[in-house]
Amino acid sequence: MTTTLPASDSSETGDAAESGGERHRLSVVGGLAALSLDAMASVAYGPEAIVIVLAVAGGSGLGFTLPVTLAIALLLGVLTLSYRQVIAAFPDGGGAYGVSRVHLGRRASLVAAASLIVDYVLNVAVSVAAGVAALTSAVPALLPYTLWLCLGVLALVTGVNLRGIAESARAFIVPTAVFVGSILTVVVVGLVRTGPAAAVAAPAPGVSLQTVGILLLLKAFANGCAALTGVEAIANAVPSFRRPRVRRAQRAEIALGVLLAVMLIGIAVLIGKFAIHPVDGVTVLSQVTTASLGNGFGFYLVQFSTVVLLALAANTSFGGLPVLAQLLAKHNNLPHVFALRAERQVYRYGVGFLAITSALLLVVANGDTNTLVPLFAIGVFVGFTLSQIGMVRHWLRIRPPRWRGKAVLNGFGALLTGIAAIVVTATKFGEGGWLIVVALPLLVAGMEWVHRSYRRIGDRLGLGRTPPPPRPNRSLVVVPVHTLSRLTRDALAAALSLGERVEAVHVTHPGEEAAAREFVASWDLWHPGVPLVQLYDERRRLGEPLVEHLRGHSGCHVFVLIAEVEPDHPWQRILQNRRGAVLARALRRRSDAVVCRMRFRLGQRPEPGNEGRTEVRRGAR
Repeated sequence: MTTTLPASDSSETGDAAESGGERHRLSVVGGLAALSLDAMASVAYGPEAIVIVLAVAGGSGLGFTLPVTLAIALLLGVLTLSYRQVIAAFPDGGGAYGVSRVHLGRRASLVAAASLIVDYVLNVAVSVAAGVAALTSAVPALLPYTLWLCLGVLALVTGVNLRGIAESARAFIVPTAVFVGSILTVVVVGLVRTGPAAAVAAPAPGVSLQTVGILLLLKAFANGCAALTGVEAIANAVPSFRRPRVRRAQRAEIALGVLLAVMLIGIAVLIGKFAIHPVDGVTVLSQVTTASLGNGFGFYLVQFSTVVLLALAANTSFGGLPVLAQLLAKHNNLPHVFALRAERQVYRYGVGFLAITSALLLVVANGDTNTLVPLFAIGVFVGFTLSQIGMVRHWLRIRPPRWRGKAVLNGFGALLTGIAAIVVTATKFGEGGWLIVVALPLLVAGMEWVHRSYRRIGDRLGLGRTPPPPRPNRSLVVVPVHTLSRLTRDALAAALSLGERVEAVHVTHPGEEAAAREFVASWDLWHPGVPLVQLYDERRRLGEPLVEHLRGHSGCHVFVLIAEVEPDHPWQRILQNRRGAVLARALRRRSDAVVCRMRFRLGQRPEPGNEGRTEVRRGAR
């Protein structure tokens, strides 16, 4: 018989649960703080990556800083509009993975997912290492503790995210606002000034200059595209937003694109205006800030906010990867444990996986940013390209109004990101990029193995097929006994209520013959109405004799009820003999019996007339 709650009660319960869950989701501002820190922080190293490449051609090369930045801003606009469309078409999240799965097939979607996973993990390691590097450069005394500082920052960000994505967003709103406000102030004040507020560092004399060619510009473009990492995070985490989820996520995506484009173009204009050159030990952003605001309070505010935001940029991954992992688990490409939510709507296993893998990377690299950066931003362009190609096929299939313009937009984006992926991989292959080229196929192979395993399990369980109706079968409840006590009596009473046949099993070993005879005599004197089976094992094993005995009971459902004492205090666990755990492990590994473990709480005292009652908690296999 099925019992159904009244409609009003179930509705009210569902509404209350939903409203409680919405509290732990993101607003537009919260989405920017939780999911765009990676992209925002790229302002600190994106322009510098362009300048370092162009500087090999001297002043003529640096003159292309603004055109290259405009090309990147154009690509940013294409990606922003494209991911705005992805959010509407795939509200369950997943970004490039979701688009590829529907329009390019499962294999292509796994490549996109693998590239996103690699990018998310590397983003955490690079962001934390870069933030700590900025701190140690300001306070050299902390340099010997670089790795420990990295792990400490990672632990802090992980702890905040385990409290919920909305809580992490609220914690990071102020640092994000300070950073964006300070960068925009630098841009506005610098554009107004007719000359630098303070002298900037002079560049070192050039040894040899290259000519400006297409390869140099492509390399500068590819390096600068590192500023685009994190643009897809909002599309990957649409379910993390409050209702209406799609509209809020789209607004956050557009706001991110506009803010990032304004900051990148503004800094590029100031680089040309103040003739900024790359200088060892001084970042390009630091030079621009000096020229715009001088060396006073504003300079240190920008530097400090940059340090903080670089360290917190790892939060983008903590907002995006757990949602992507949940979607992959839902489609049987990752273990289902990644789809489990905690009380605060947190996919804690995704957060834990990200924290552990990032910590391992930091330990291997010893917290050195330069070791990690060559690996960064290779995988993300693979995801960008697949997403754009998938959206082209999306428009070709559904053909809504003005679909040709949208398809051209996405096709142009696919061309740009595909070129960037090839150039970045080629230029960074020898610097460690080969690790990513190897890691992506391995991740895809691992997800394929998980998918095949779940498919085999589904076939064995008959998932998707209607099973025949259940029929009753004979049952036997076996109770292992060692001594006669209240625990034994309660276990037999519980067994008699579970099945039609019950038998007690007592295992003896060499040297225990006298004790066994005494036990049998006590059993006969007690006469509980349950047959006693004695097993003898010369090798002094505990679980195996019982497993062999159960093999003689084929054709019926066998339950094994293991009675155990639950200590009153945790420290009393060291007094237990662990017989129950040994038996349960042997039965689960080598038999098909359903194992039930009954807990007898020592802290409970029976009331008069209720001596037979005890709490029973059963875990069945």
